[in-house]
Amino acid sequence: RGAIGDLLARDEYFWLDLDGPSEAEVDTLDDLFHFHPLALEDLRKKGQRPKLEEFGDYMFLVYYGAVAPESGGPPPPDAPPDAGPAGGERIQLEEVHAFISGGYLVTVHDGSCTALDEVRTRLDAQAPSSEQFVVYRVLDALTDTFFPLLEDLEDRLERLDEEIFADASPDHLQPLTELRRDLVMLGRVATPQRDMLARHIDDILQLPGLEADSRDYFRDVYDHAIRISDQIDSYRDLLLGSRDAYLSVTSNRLNEISKQLTVVATIFLPLSFVVGFFGQNFGWMVRNIRSAEDFWLIGGGTMVVSVLVLVAWLRRSSYA
Repeated sequence: RGAIGDLLARDEYFWLDLDGPSEAEVDTLDDLFHFHPLALEDLRKKGQRPKLEEFGDYMFLVYYGAVAPESGGPPPPDAPPDAGPAGGERIQLEEVHAFISGGYLVTVHDGSCTALDEVRTRLDAQAPSSEQFVVYRVLDALTDTFFPLLEDLEDRLERLDEEIFADASPDHLQPLTELRRDLVMLGRVATPQRDMLARHIDDILQLPGLEADSRDYFRDVYDHAIRISDQIDSYRDLLLGSRDAYLSVTSNRLNEISKQLTVVATIFLPLSFVVGFFGQNFGWMVRNIRSAEDFWLIGGGTMVVSVLVLVAWLRRSSYA
C-alpha cells in the first residue's frame, strides 16, 4: 500500500495486477484510488458483459480472454467424437476487470491469468516505451488467447463432420450440442468486445496522460477482434451444416428402413390373405382337399406364386 501511494504521489506510471483480491484488498483500492462506487460494485460482480465506462480521468474496462485446454496433442483413439486436445476439456473464459488511466493500470481477475503473466514477464525484460503501450499489450494478449481455441474448435468441427458423413449415429448429438454451446459462449464475449473496441479506441487514447500516437497498435487489437468474431460466425455456419448433414443422413437411413419394412409387409399381405382364406370351413374345400398333396399344391402353391408375382412387381417398380 505504501509503495503504491508513493508511485501515485510521484505521478509515476505503474501496472498493478491483482489475482483474486479479497474484500479487504478491494477496500484498499478504494482508499488509494477513490474509484467510483459503481465501478467498485462492478468489480465485485463476475459474468458481466464486455464494456468500457468512463469515470472522469480513468476508465473501467471489462474484458475477456480465453483459457486454453491444459494439455495439448491429438485426442486419444477412444475419445468421444467432439474431443479436443487430450480428451477435450471444455473451454473457459478469463474475465479481467481493469482501471485504465494515464497514471496507472489496475487489472483484477480471479485465479492465475497466463496471458497477463506473459505480458508482465516481457515488460520486465524490456521497459515499455509508453504508458499506452502497456494497455495495448494487455488487450492484445487477452485478445490473442482466442486463436488457439478457435483452431481447436475448427479441428473438432472437421473431425465431427467427417464422422457424420462416414457413419452418423445418436452419439454425435452430444458433440454437436457441446460445440454449439462453446461457440455461443465465445460469441457472447467476442462480438461485444469487437464493437466496444470499434467505439472506444479513441476514448482510451484521450485519457489524460495517454497519447494518441498508439492508435495503430490499438487498431491491430481491433483487427484481431474482428477476425475472432468472423471466425466464430463462420464456425457457427459450419456447425449448422454438420447438423443438417446429421439430420439428412439419419433421415435417409430411417427412410431406407421404412422402405425395407414396407416391402416385407407387402410380401406378407398375400400370404395373410391365402392363409385366412384356406382357414375357412367352405364345403368345397372340405370335400376336395383331402390329402397333404392337395393342401400343398393348392394352398402352398398359391402362396408361392403370389409371393413371386409380388416380388417381381416390386423389383420392376424399383422398390426391392
